[in-house]
Amino acid sequence: MKWRELSITTWQANMDALSDIFESVGAIGMVVEDPQLIADYIASNSWDHYDVEIPDVPPGMVRLKAYLPVDSRLDERLNLLQHELLARENTEGWSGHTVTFNDLLEEDWANAWKAFFKPEKVGQRIVIRPSWEDYEAKDDELVISIDPGMAFGTGNHPTTVMCIRALEDYLNTDELVMDVGTGSGVLAITAALLGASSVKAFDNDPIAVNVARENVAMNELDSIVKVEEKDLLQGVEEESPDIIVANIVADIIIRFLPQAQQILRSGKLLITSGIIQHRLDEVVEKLTDHNFIVEELISHGEWAAIVARRE
Repeated sequence: MKWRELSITTWQANMDALSDIFESVGAIGMVVEDPQLIADYIASNSWDHYDVEIPDVPPGMVRLKAYLPVDSRLDERLNLLQHELLARENTEGWSGHTVTFNDLLEEDWANAWKAFFKPEKVGQRIVIRPSWEDYEAKDDELVISIDPGMAFGTGNHPTTVMCIRALEDYLNTDELVMDVGTGSGVLAITAALLGASSVKAFDNDPIAVNVARENVAMNELDSIVKVEEKDLLQGVEEESPDIIVANIVADIIIRFLPQAQQILRSGKLLITSGIIQHRLDEVVEKLTDHNFIVEELISHGEWAAIVARRE
């Protein structure tokens, strides 16, 4: 299958909204080329080895790439994308966006990002390694093998790292965890390795569901983690998780808060990430409106995560 790669260079503050736009026009998967993040990893020796070139992007900006299938709806999707960008043209920080295009075969797209993915210790104990890289665990490390395939989630993005560290801090053994928007399944697998008795992982993208299932099987956690195709928390009203974790974006977090409020019992936790800093106050306000008490705010550069407890 052929894919149309869409590439936009933008300010970091626009990443959340652009992600929403890409999703709304039907893009499958997204790559973020953040030169500062890569430079930080190299400077801190976070990767065991690397041969990665830092993207040629102006300071404070990132390059976002998303992928559309080249099919009968491609022109319709591209027109919608252009409409959405033009609608924001007069908004501060949004003018002058140019979309560049590149056609790729599926195997080219699926392998292009692998140079950026190396074994990395992302939490106190959690190490994430790509399935094609060797890594020997040290001390009490818990190693997750991941092949994201055509789904979101290598596990080393700041939004994912904050969720992993929150799970390390707050998850107790024998708890039920729900992972909303699981992508490659890395947070669901993390919860299982940290002692959750049952993990239910949901995603509305069938490709992500298949990838997550493969990663769960690769880590031999099929008996604990079950992956389902589902729109957020729709259809799980009768279940009572101890923790819901959702690494998505601010608008979708706000959208599923009524569902989370309904299924979480008093005292149970909601861990959310993928929130750009300028949307943090808005998400906190919506959490309060839905009977959540903020337990902890976590920041990493332009990104924020929230640990909130149901009243």
